[in-house]
Amino acid sequence: MRLSDFDYDLPKELIAQYPLKERDSARLLVLNRKDGTIEHRVFKEITDYLRQGDLLALNDTKVLSCRLKASRLTGGRVEILLLSRKQGFVFDALLKPARLKIGEKVIFNGGNISATLSAKNELTFEADDIDGIYDLGKMPLPPYIKREPVDSDNLDYQTVYARNKGAVASPTAGLHFTEALMRKIKSSGVSVAYLTLHVGYATFKPVKIEDVTQHKMEAEDFKIPGEALSLLEDTKAKRGRVIAVGTTSCRALESFAAGSKEGKTSLFIYPGYNFKIVDCLLTNFHLPRTTLFMLVCAFAGERLMKKAYREAIERKYRFYSYGDAMLIL
Repeated sequence: MRLSDFDYDLPKELIAQYPLKERDSARLLVLNRKDGTIEHRVFKEITDYLRQGDLLALNDTKVLSCRLKASRLTGGRVEILLLSRKQGFVFDALLKPARLKIGEKVIFNGGNISATLSAKNELTFEADDIDGIYDLGKMPLPPYIKREPVDSDNLDYQTVYARNKGAVASPTAGLHFTEALMRKIKSSGVSVAYLTLHVGYATFKPVKIEDVTQHKMEAEDFKIPGEALSLLEDTKAKRGRVIAVGTTSCRALESFAAGSKEGKTSLFIYPGYNFKIVDCLLTNFHLPRTTLFMLVCAFAGERLMKKAYREAIERKYRFYSYGDAMLIL
């Protein structure tokens, strides 16, 4: 299975740089795997495809303000993405430029907080508390959004049900839901389960080898709480559908099927994978040659997924994090 099999051409102007004013006014491409048909709707109309007895699985992770800017003692600027907290005030991080030397110090906010490169891709902070570190940061918008984060991204890049801090990227399929739409869904007899997968570097780490089966996913923390497990068991017993909102929810559920309800998962889903729990998938449109695109190709089939992407491009759907959505039935 070749990396080049998961490539496609996308006009740059279709990459959404800002969210829509109304979350649920995004477009929704509905793909039916049974007959290969495609419908074009508005996201708020997703209720037309949900039915009593379904279970909507949502990732309630909350994005950290983990994109920081610092200064070297020589005066040079440094961009930092905090990936995860190892212990105390020690963080795994990506730094740009990457030529900082072990032992070199950088300063933030006029010198009130500083950090030292204690090992490769590891920063040790001198600060009073963890919140003070994140207070220095901004939303970690992905690199294909060619602008600096603004204050509105603090809300726009979080789902309305985000509550468990820990992600470095948003579970973007959930960005389209509003509180009003969630109430409407729940009142229609659809169950809603909240699980957590803290989106980490794995979601945007590039695949660099041509044989994709040899790619290794970075581990991400996840947890499916007891209430969600009960809803899942009840839904399956009554032959309802489990609808994963986003690739992260999908991977968490399928990791549970592999035998774990919490911990770390490095599950890599690509064509040939046999889905054991997820019946339907709500997702955004993904970058070519990525593990996310491979997952949706595994779910719908490569040929059908590429057909859907071609049609989305022809109809000028908005792509990626702040873009439109796809419901795969």
